[in-house]
Amino acid sequence: MYWDDTGYLLSKNRYNENSIIAEFYTENHGKCPGIIFGATSKKIKNYLQVGNQLFLNHNYKSETRIGYFKVEISKAYTPYYFEDKEKLLCIVSAMNLVKLLTVDLQSNFNVYNLLNNFYPIFNHEDWVKKYIFWELKLLEIVGYNLQLNKITQSEIVNNKKKYFVSSNSEKKYIPNFLIDNDEKNLDKKNLSRGLKLVGDFLEKNVLKPNNINHPNARLEFVNLFK
Repeated sequence: MYWDDTGYLLSKNRYNENSIIAEFYTENHGKCPGIIFGATSKKIKNYLQVGNQLFLNHNYKSETRIGYFKVEISKAYTPYYFEDKEKLLCIVSAMNLVKLLTVDLQSNFNVYNLLNNFYPIFNHEDWVKKYIFWELKLLEIVGYNLQLNKITQSEIVNNKKKYFVSSNSEKKYIPNFLIDNDEKNLDKKNLSRGLKLVGDFLEKNVLKPNNINHPNARLEFVNLFK
């Protein structure tokens, strides 16, 4: 059995001397793992970069056994950012999150469209802010909607509006830009707070309940803004 599709490379791990096991998020088949034979050859290894979009031919004997891919490059996005550490880590972090938050062989056009909308974020000066909203949208699509607009309250502190959420045990302030989306020219402190808030939500609602460690790529990306 086989199918053809287009997908983004989410991860790759060595399988043997010449092959890898790759995971793609595809347009019509969702997340799918498979072996790529000869992946270390000069012909294809340069475009097997996490984040690139590829044309895929997937062959498999049954859905319970891993199949294999034949691949051709569709769009080589990642190499454009090899010299930009922040954006390169952002790419790996985003792909890791998609891998973490999606289920094998369950298609979701909203997730795939979100991946299509990922790289245009880098064209904006406030791309980190837009990426934070991208993460929130991904969480929402897979069923973890933070719903900040519904749970926050506001108060005036030193003549400035501040947003917060409160519980019996704590009062946590929310970066204003997550509520007032018109804020621009954010400093690293505010961006760091936004990334941390999303990370805390991810940790509490997804990672800890499933005994999963926080993705290293996201931790490295977040640390750039401390």
